[in-house]
Amino acid sequence: MHADISTHDRFWRRSHYLNRMTMRELVAAYFQHPAIIAYLALAVIFIALAIAVPATTGQVIASIVIASLVYPFAWYVIHRYILHGSWMWKNPQTAKVWKRTHYDHHQDPNHLEVLFGALVTTLPTVAVATALAGYAIGGIGGMATAFATGLLTTCAYEFVHCIQHLGFKPKNRWLAELKRRHMEHHFHDETGNYGIMSFLPDKLFGTMYDRVERPKRSPHVFNLGYTAAEAERWPWVAELSGGVVSDSYTPRQPAASPVPIVPAE
Repeated sequence: MHADISTHDRFWRRSHYLNRMTMRELVAAYFQHPAIIAYLALAVIFIALAIAVPATTGQVIASIVIASLVYPFAWYVIHRYILHGSWMWKNPQTAKVWKRTHYDHHQDPNHLEVLFGALVTTLPTVAVATALAGYAIGGIGGMATAFATGLLTTCAYEFVHCIQHLGFKPKNRWLAELKRRHMEHHFHDETGNYGIMSFLPDKLFGTMYDRVERPKRSPHVFNLGYTAAEAERWPWVAELSGGVVSDSYTPRQPAASPVPIVPAE
């Protein structure tokens, strides 16, 4: 047991850069990440709870459907209004959370260690978005079913998000389209294309775009508006970043082309 833990710790002390990884390397890293292990373990626990305290078949189906439908809209609201909101860096308590959960990812989009959400913020969010509706539908069994659905959906979102940052274009047309729009969010204009696996909310709320529709690149695509001027007024994120505020793409190692154009082999 000690040898396994030591190997796992050594593995995650290394930095992983998705634009330099193969799909096989990604799969290995993905299933060894503590967040993914936690999501899967909790999903198994809540599936067992759903079996032990069963809801009706109709309630189970309704809980799964509602959780699946709510998830992309909850992600959209969080991504657009919280993670891309300026209010988080203006408070010393929320500044640290914002830096960890999104600023670092936009500063270095290919760095795997800062791509996954922090458990302390992700788990309560998934629970609120899914478990409450499940409980209203089918009590304890519905709650367990909906929360397990949310956890497994989170795993799927995180894996697709990783694929979007690999250094090649997916062969699958759907994945390739998802990647194209997500790359535009990261490297062209951050004020749109907020989805990961679904861009339906973007389409409904008018934030889905193609790059040709916005000829000029956003000046804040990498710093999300946290400029040197903002850092003077609200210094906490800058202090946590070693006093450095960057208006450009600043990877932690030399990166390949930020918009992958190499076809998958």
